Amino acid sequence: MESYLFRWAELFYSVIYCEKAEVRIQRDYHPRPGIYLRQVDLPGVHSKFIETHRGVLAELLDLALPVDAVDSGKTGISQFPARYGFLEKPTRIRFRVLDPSIQVVPGSASPDVTLDADSFSRLDLDVQRVFITENETNFLAFPPVCNAIVIFGAGYGWDALARSHWLNNCSIHYWGDIDTHGFGILDQLRAHFDHVVSFLIDRATLDAHTLIWGSEDKPLRVDLHRLMPEERALYDDLRYNRIRLGLRLEQEHIGFHWLAHRLHLPDDTGTSNSAALS
Repeated sequence: MESYLFRWAELFYSVIYCEKAEVRIQRDYHPRPGIYLRQVDLPGVHSKFIETHRGVLAELLDLALPVDAVDSGKTGISQFPARYGFLEKPTRIRFRVLDPSIQVVPGSASPDVTLDADSFSRLDLDVQRVFITENETNFLAFPPVCNAIVIFGAGYGWDALARSHWLNNCSIHYWGDIDTHGFGILDQLRAHFDHVVSFLIDRATLDAHTLIWGSEDKPLRVDLHRLMPEERALYDDLRYNRIRLGLRLEQEHIGFHWLAHRLHLPDDTGTSNSAALS
């Protein structure tokens, strides 16, 4: 019983902290702390307690705090900090420079760089093409390409990348798995950058790798409205099992000779795109 009451006391003090969190700059009290959860300094309440009991605290805070102090658009345990005005760990974006002539890190050709999303959004890189891949080996082994970078993708999470408005001035090529979820991720990426072009997510690539086809356990069934006609046709073939039940080709199984070949394909005018460096 004593332990039970002590836990409620900790919860109570945590709620009071959020309700009366001081913003020193304003020299006033305001219920959105603007600090990380681990920075909460309460007598007898360690910060890990707050992280562990976010579910219960969320219910109490929703009752105790004024409506304008709660971001109702942020829901679920993972978005607890954003809902109540705490700082979140910055989302990081990892990329490689594919053209050695582009200097991001002095003295390092084609570096592997990780930046927080805000820093990435402020980059001023002289690039014309951006490739995005979901597989780390493909990311690390992607061949040299003129005026280009490759980004290690984020699955269904594109909000952080969407802050980088300079990407609207680049051609963006998305390379994902050839399965229903791969097309789903492509569809969501186009919600932020409608000019994205799919890369190696096509019927020719699928047919060239029949020996290493795999299976998708829980395919999507929903309609995707941002796909191009050829993409939609292949997506429909996959979701309706017209080729094979649960067909999937993971991007890491695509041969690098095929990647190199596609980087050198002529463009629509019949001339070489001169993508790769010699």
